[in-house]
Amino acid sequence: MYRKIGVFLFIFTWSLFMGSHARAVEGPFVSEPVTPHSFDGDLRTLPLATEWVQGDARIEAPILGGIVTPVGDVEEQVSEPLVQDIADPTAMPAPIENFGGIGYTGVAPPDPNGDVGPSHYIQMVNSKFAIYDKTGVLLAGPSNINTLWAGFGGNCEFSNNGDPIVLYDHLANRWLLSQFVAFTNQCIAISKTSDPVAGGWWLYDFSTGGVPNDYPKFGVWPDGYYMGSQRGYGGATAGDAWVFNRSRMLSGLSATSQRFNTAGQFMLPSDLDGPSPPAGAPNVFARLVDGAEFGGLDRLELRAFHVDWTTPANSTFTALPDLNVAAFDRDFCSAVYDLMEYCVPQPGTTRTLATLSPWLMYRLQYRNFGTYETLVVNHTIDVGSDRAGIRWYELRKPTGGAWSIRQQGTHAPADSDHRWMGSVAMDGSGNMALGYSISSGSTYPSIRYTGRLATDSLGTMPQGEATLYNGSGSQTWTGRWGDYSSMSVDPTDDCTFWYTQEYIDSVGDWQTRIGSFKFPLCGKNILVHDCIIDAPINSSTLNGTWILDCSDGVIKNSGTLTKTTGPNPAAIYWRMDPYIDIIELGYEDHGGHYLVNGSWSAAGLYFSPVVGSVTPNAPGSFRMGLHGTLKHPSEASPEGSTPESNTAAGKLKE
Repeated sequence: MYRKIGVFLFIFTWSLFMGSHARAVEGPFVSEPVTPHSFDGDLRTLPLATEWVQGDARIEAPILGGIVTPVGDVEEQVSEPLVQDIADPTAMPAPIENFGGIGYTGVAPPDPNGDVGPSHYIQMVNSKFAIYDKTGVLLAGPSNINTLWAGFGGNCEFSNNGDPIVLYDHLANRWLLSQFVAFTNQCIAISKTSDPVAGGWWLYDFSTGGVPNDYPKFGVWPDGYYMGSQRGYGGATAGDAWVFNRSRMLSGLSATSQRFNTAGQFMLPSDLDGPSPPAGAPNVFARLVDGAEFGGLDRLELRAFHVDWTTPANSTFTALPDLNVAAFDRDFCSAVYDLMEYCVPQPGTTRTLATLSPWLMYRLQYRNFGTYETLVVNHTIDVGSDRAGIRWYELRKPTGGAWSIRQQGTHAPADSDHRWMGSVAMDGSGNMALGYSISSGSTYPSIRYTGRLATDSLGTMPQGEATLYNGSGSQTWTGRWGDYSSMSVDPTDDCTFWYTQEYIDSVGDWQTRIGSFKFPLCGKNILVHDCIIDAPINSSTLNGTWILDCSDGVIKNSGTLTKTTGPNPAAIYWRMDPYIDIIELGYEDHGGHYLVNGSWSAAGLYFSPVVGSVTPNAPGSFRMGLHGTLKHPSEASPEGSTPESNTAAGKLKE
């Protein structure tokens, strides 16, 4: 690390900074009940939004910014310890669907985001929404978001300020649409049925009670719709955590919200995909802290939000242990820690684009795999010489344990391009995909994505880089970019990723793209992590009925486990017909080991055949925690056959 030379701008003093970290969390603050309006029409009857044409006004979306006085010297990253420079350019699957989303509205940034349901994809930008079927056919819109509230009065009807979020609530088969009124109200629409076009909506208009609600981000959870927001970067009380009464909103009843001040910067709520979390589990909020900016080590700070709707005084917003991460530098070319960091170059212009590096990028995706829970998230960092790359994390919490960092990595292939404004998610088989913007002095702002299989080496995204859409121009009238994008997972198969992001067209205006892709083997394998095998054990054989119980289901079979040999002379091995060729039993914790096609893979593609922790279960027996990917024999490829290609050409739609 070396010092950058520059003049520091000050917006708060050292004593105020210290006060922000000493301040206790305040709350819960409970809102007055809000009675919804009812929209019973068909969204196809809403007026279409007026299209922007040359000569119309261009507007920057409101945001509460700021510059932070650093605790120490402003850093300059000389080298990034986790950078990944080598990637297979052909492994990442090509798009399945690839179609244009909502076009330029005259507002920057567009805040593109969307989500996918069983039959629809809904996209929102500043300040429009549109509904598509899953082949890209436009079903409704684009319409101004506030037209949903038309005729009902109030701030949500007469303001159309944006910062939109759309989420599909797969637990209820419903949809959530939201935007803010800057900075006094939160407008939330909940679909009455699974049909977002003709099924009707409940329309809520929540006052924030005078608390600024900038940059609102939502997460679905069984006991509420959780939201994080910010009041202006750098302040002592700069963030708030909210929850809205989901069960009452799904029924169209009057509903309240609860709020805690986060005693620091913006925090991102977790958003559920897949199976429900353990009963009563709190929603986890997370924020990013650069130690050079705020003191201490570089870290992720976590909070657990437990809501009690019956007795709000019992609701809590509790600090969890901080997770120290590999060192990073989030400051770029500005020589100060500001919110925007306008530092990403474009071809043919001196105008640079904002990185928005102080915050974790949407979403903080949550999954429950039965014996453990995961969170995945990303943010933008300086990987050296003021070049933007993406740091990503997978956090893991075993049953009865605490959150820890299972793996972390930095995606920044060895070229001159900047990669930033990412969104990351994990599918139901444990594979991950990361979408992002890319630009440089020779690359127009475009959309790409990368990923990793559950069986890849930890800390890597080695599946190559695929292009969703290439830009053909540079944005010259403003440097605002993002401020976020959205990677979602299709609930129908829990495998297909859907990503939406912006790019720049040949006339220099942003456009949006919506695309999908899927790892070919997702859903065909049973992801086996900490599966439990219950059986009596002795020195030579395992006798009687055995049960393989996985987080993705229960496999039961009867048979004898036969002792065999293996590569480790200190371990004991068994063969378990018909599913597993070899099991190694040891007394250590061996995480991250995998099976393929029912047997251990060779050629260095997977790790050594080892089971996980072994603990006494009952007299004369053990519980063996098996890690791996187990394919059912009915789906196993014939011996020696080539796996299905994952580079098939995708469809491109204009």
